[in-house]
Amino acid sequence: MPGPARGGGASRRAALASAVVLAGVLASALPAAGLTFFAIATGGTGGTYYPLGGMLAQLLSNQVKDLVATAQAGNASVANILLVGRGEIESAFAQNDVAYWAYTGTGLEPFRGRPVGNIRHVASLYPEHVQLVATRASGIRSVRDLAGRRVVLGARGSGNVVEAEAILEAYGMSPSDLEAVYAGHSEGVSRIEDGQADAMFVVAGFPTAALVDLAAGTDVVIVPLDDDAVRRLAARSRFFTPAVVPAGTYRGQTQDVRTVAVMATWIVDERVPADLVYEMTKALWAKRDVLEAVHPKGREVRLETALAGMAIPPHPGAERYYRERGLLP
Repeated sequence: MPGPARGGGASRRAALASAVVLAGVLASALPAAGLTFFAIATGGTGGTYYPLGGMLAQLLSNQVKDLVATAQAGNASVANILLVGRGEIESAFAQNDVAYWAYTGTGLEPFRGRPVGNIRHVASLYPEHVQLVATRASGIRSVRDLAGRRVVLGARGSGNVVEAEAILEAYGMSPSDLEAVYAGHSEGVSRIEDGQADAMFVVAGFPTAALVDLAAGTDVVIVPLDDDAVRRLAARSRFFTPAVVPAGTYRGQTQDVRTVAVMATWIVDERVPADLVYEMTKALWAKRDVLEAVHPKGREVRLETALAGMAIPPHPGAERYYRERGLLP
């Protein structure tokens, strides 16, 4: 019995694979006349951008006539903005502070002195919290305890690294004070689980899938920021706001944890036609409730905060919609 069952499964998988290939060939042969293809750069699979971006793409494809929208995994804010800036993708998710630095050509590399002038605001989505997680066994209970330790700062080219460096700076530290590891959320979790890292920074909406998975099998602590550091961060950038990761967000977290947050935003290339951006903006706010099905942060994507923390000019298509709804004069 076991032998034939395995063989049958292999046959079915082979048939399925053939069907998928055939479907792809047939799809590529179909005329694309009248269709508009539109992509959204998101983040790593262990974060919040990825599931919400996938659902947004599905929402847009279902609601906007002749639009085929897709979401692509990526390295998040910095890398996403560079893709839009080079015209390699139509839109992206990005943190509002990183979008500001990119648009103005200030603040950090690779934007300092090299502004990305074609990015435009479509919508503010939800707050992204800086979450510093460490293994309980590491003894790390403060940012200062990171000195000399193996710490995941985030994927290269991500806003996660930018925010991690800002947190360190608020404590008079830099990546050179620790053994910096550059990896995305999922890989960072794997490194901690394998004993190759002691702590990691995650800038994402909570509960973050990667951290839920980590806390399920590893005894961890969410490390708080002290009040002075929060004040220094708020003074450094108007986009940092005091925030809390509530008790019970992750297994074993018994107390609220002080931190800071920035805003996740949806940006678009200014060259995308205004009528299309208008229809996409309208579709988002008509059907935003479907975002709740893929992540709790979907509940925080609300029309009332669509312009909260807006760091760059709105796209004319989005601007038209917000004027109609009374959010802009």
